Amino acid sequence: MWITVNTNDTHEEILHVSRSNSLQVCLVKTGTSIPFINTLELRPLVDDIYPTESSSLNYYFRAYFSDSSRNVEYPDDVYDRIWRPLSPNKEWALLTTNLQVNTSNGYDLPQRVMAKAVTPVNASTTTLEIPWTLKPPTSLFYVYLHFAELQTLQANETREFDVTMNGNVTHASYSPKFLKMQTAFSRAPKQCDGGKCLLQLVKTSRSTLPPLINAIEIFTVIDFSQLETHEDEVVAIKNIQSTYGLSRINWQGDPCVPKKFLWDGLNCNNSDVLMPPTITSLNLSSSGLTGIIALTIQNLTKLQELDLSNNNLTGGVPEFLADMKSLLVINLRGNNLSGIVPQKLLEKKMLKLNIEGNPKLHCTVGLCVNKDGEGGKQKNSITIPIVASVAAVVALIVALVIFYVIRKKAPLNDEGISSEPTIMTKNKKFTYSEVITMTNNFQKILGKGGFGTVYYGSVNSKTQVAVKMLSHSSSQGYKQFKAEVELLLRVHHKNLVGLVGYCEEGDKLALIYEYMANGDLDGHMSGKRGGAILNWGTRLKIAVESAQGLEYLHNYCEPVMVHRDVKTTNILLNEDFDTKLADFGLSRSFPIEGETHVSTVVAGTIGYLDPEYYRTNWLTEKSDVYSFGIVLLVLITNQPVIEQNRQKSHIAEWVGAMLTKGDIKSITDPNLHGDYDTSTVWKAVELAMSCLNPASVTRPTMSQVVVELKECLASESSRGGESPSREVIMTFGTEVNPTAR
Repeated sequence: MWITVNTNDTHEEILHVSRSNSLQVCLVKTGTSIPFINTLELRPLVDDIYPTESSSLNYYFRAYFSDSSRNVEYPDDVYDRIWRPLSPNKEWALLTTNLQVNTSNGYDLPQRVMAKAVTPVNASTTTLEIPWTLKPPTSLFYVYLHFAELQTLQANETREFDVTMNGNVTHASYSPKFLKMQTAFSRAPKQCDGGKCLLQLVKTSRSTLPPLINAIEIFTVIDFSQLETHEDEVVAIKNIQSTYGLSRINWQGDPCVPKKFLWDGLNCNNSDVLMPPTITSLNLSSSGLTGIIALTIQNLTKLQELDLSNNNLTGGVPEFLADMKSLLVINLRGNNLSGIVPQKLLEKKMLKLNIEGNPKLHCTVGLCVNKDGEGGKQKNSITIPIVASVAAVVALIVALVIFYVIRKKAPLNDEGISSEPTIMTKNKKFTYSEVITMTNNFQKILGKGGFGTVYYGSVNSKTQVAVKMLSHSSSQGYKQFKAEVELLLRVHHKNLVGLVGYCEEGDKLALIYEYMANGDLDGHMSGKRGGAILNWGTRLKIAVESAQGLEYLHNYCEPVMVHRDVKTTNILLNEDFDTKLADFGLSRSFPIEGETHVSTVVAGTIGYLDPEYYRTNWLTEKSDVYSFGIVLLVLITNQPVIEQNRQKSHIAEWVGAMLTKGDIKSITDPNLHGDYDTSTVWKAVELAMSCLNPASVTRPTMSQVVVELKECLASESSRGGESPSREVIMTFGTEVNPTAR
């Protein structure tokens, strides 16, 4: 809930942190009158102004001090804020200047606002007070105070004061800067007893002049504690709505939130306030549906019940329904479906399938009774039972006994994993003497890392390989070696480095990979390898292929894998600059179906490490998304991830600060010499910053990242050479003004 509108003439304003690419503003009828709206305006703000702990802000009061009755607004205010004049009372004196005030601190207040200030009439007055009353009285609020010294102070003059809120000092011994705007605020919300608030600017003992203030803003807190429905789910249900032309009156806004306005026919899982709601039940019974069963239904990945009964659906029963892991109930009763029910669907355990009333639909003999047009009857539903033979039960018991014996023999580490396991395969295993032969006694070093040294080699004098030997001083050790071997023995994808083999002989441990002639991405970006600068098209290709490798780990591995150490040194390039992800020693899986995270000791590389994972120890696929966002920024900027001599040491903070200038050239690698489509760079920057969102649930999935990057690559590929940079297409700061009202 944002606001209740109860007059015919009202203007409301909110500073809202959007968690997705879409925004729904809903007007809900509360009485007998019908909701209406005249205008809805959106204005983008830079990220580092109006900071809060987590909430959105509702406008309460905004004023500057003037004896004029005129509001100050656009175009004087680039963010289209409306500044209302607050006339000085008999105890205040108005200060003005005709000189230019430097207002470029991000808040960018208009000159007409900052060129005026109030101060006590009597220079000996110690306190300037501004009271207000909040409704409701329990409201939390933020106050933003804007200061600039407008008088030229003499050598013996000082203006210094404390800022206090209801008697508590929030800023001590503050002196405004001459003709330079500064903004004072608190990152934590405040609350006043009974809603009665008093701001005091109190002159310090060493000050010769009374306090002053130029402008003030007050916002109350709106706590949108319920996360929006998962973005993928919203896209899926809207595609279903479009496919079937559904015009249900309440299918507007967010499908699951708030619960009071849940879309008709949906049930959602809202139990975990830290996770976005997902759709668990879809009932489109008697909805006049025609055509086939829509493929987009499969994108409701948490769906447990699907009811499409009593419609006029045609075509066959699609096999993708059997692949929906959470689906337990399917009701297709009373349609005009035809063909044979897929065997895979009939064999799915504990699935309740109702296909009554589809005379052209047939089942496999023995699993249901077919209606064949000659008086045969069809069962109302089919429940597929779990059947276990005695032999299977015996086999299971034996397996458990063996597991228990092995588990007792092997000591366990702190994560419950045997500290000295062996890799359960004989394939691709080399002896240490064979490793010596293939590397020509470790003659040529390709590189060094946390695991150990990487050597050049060849198998049978034909296949080039890279041999990574475990160093005895390595901090990673056998556990990571085992994890990487077992992952690469079962995972195969064109954008994941291939494992030729491994060596496990006493303390001699080696991983033998396919050879990547062009080394790692870091070498090319840093210039260590020499050679030509990677052009923008090649960088986008590298980004797409790296993202595809991660997408495979996240979506198509069984169980799902998280890489945990995505960085430029783990992105390898072959002779054709085809890209492959490498180094899976820190990878972790999600072995339990439906698990959203694992709690684990933090691992990764400083600078690339997801701060939410670092803070909570909760690992999800979105941790890789964060790390990939850093890689994407490196590809765009060619800047170090951590640079202490930079004004903002971390690359994400630096890019965020540079974006406030609205100049893409200040961000993009100067070695590209402007040879890129500006719109694709902007899109890549936006995508990278969305990957770096502090809240993991609001980051895109790797599938979404792949789609966005492919669009960038297609646009760049169609450019056909150099093109002049276009004007900035996003509003980040004062250089680009918003459209006029």
